[in-house]
Amino acid sequence: MNTRPKINTLQLPGFEPSVADTIDSVQPFRVEVLRSKRRKSTVGAQLIGGVLHITVPSWMSRIEEAEWVEKMSASFRRQLSTDRIDLRARALALSRRHDLPRPREIRWDDAMTARWATCTLDTGAIRISTRLAAFPNWVIDYVIVHELCHMEVAGHGPDFWQLVNRYPKAERAVGYLIAKSGERDGDEFADADFSA
Repeated sequence: MNTRPKINTLQLPGFEPSVADTIDSVQPFRVEVLRSKRRKSTVGAQLIGGVLHITVPSWMSRIEEAEWVEKMSASFRRQLSTDRIDLRARALALSRRHDLPRPREIRWDDAMTARWATCTLDTGAIRISTRLAAFPNWVIDYVIVHELCHMEVAGHGPDFWQLVNRYPKAERAVGYLIAKSGERDGDEFADADFSA
């Protein structure tokens, strides 16, 4: 009896294995699915080299497996895309350019699902959702400026928006975020307040 777990290599629709450059630009890693009898209810994922190893319980349906593969792949793509942005340097440059307070800490947060970002006034810490990492830099800059403004004005009143509008692409970025919030009906970001 063969006790080795079964490994599936996922081929994304529309991509031929021979077009490696195209795959790398869309999916920066290959995905292998491991079905495990030892795993009872959770799904695990680990990126080793250029391969994302996703372990699912052996009882899981192919449809559930595909959903988890997409979810885990998206999470790892977001994490990889955050590496291109030095949030600290960006926040310091924006605070100087727009005469705003400097954060004590700014970091990506992969667990943030209810907001684009948060600012904790007591600690001066800003957390940015990794979902933003794939957005254009000018949108990320807007979100950083938005949170820096909260370090000076807590609410969303006229004084706050006067500060936010120091960022020249504020209105455009708000439109972008509203459009992205509405892309997935019922999305948790649909109620995010990034407009005047």
